[in-house]
Amino acid sequence: MSDTKKLAIIATKGSLDWAYPPFILASTAAALGYEVQIFFTFYGLQLLRKKLDLQVTPLGNPGMPMPLGMDKWFPVALTALPGMQGMMTAMMKQKLKSKGVASIEELRELCQEAEVKLIACQMTVDLFDFTPDEFIDGIEYGGAATFFEFAGESDICLFI
Repeated sequence: MSDTKKLAIIATKGSLDWAYPPFILASTAAALGYEVQIFFTFYGLQLLRKKLDLQVTPLGNPGMPMPLGMDKWFPVALTALPGMQGMMTAMMKQKLKSKGVASIEELRELCQEAEVKLIACQMTVDLFDFTPDEFIDGIEYGGAATFFEFAGESDICLFI
């Protein structure tokens, strides 16, 4: 039995704000010497696409800090207006950049350099009619059994 600690992550969300946790946690764990796998399923597959178009929305996200104190005076229903998601996404990207936070592309590349295994759920790939050329190079494909094989031996399992 190996002394190497293992981290298994399931990534199920495909929005900008939900893209950061799996890559930050995986790259940090890999830097600490963990063997790491991320299993991307359903909307989480968006994070493996070559061309990322990740959005963020305040609608249904009450924990999102709103700029200019909008959470105090701006009715939640108005966040559903056309253009609001684009505006909020642009504001979030600017905030991330101004604080020096790495982009999703940079974090994803860092994970690959650190030998984090990125696994696309084959069932979900088939379900949404994706083709392998839509995804970045270096990923693997597998089903739930692939995840459980690794997760069953992991020290930490996270569902994100």
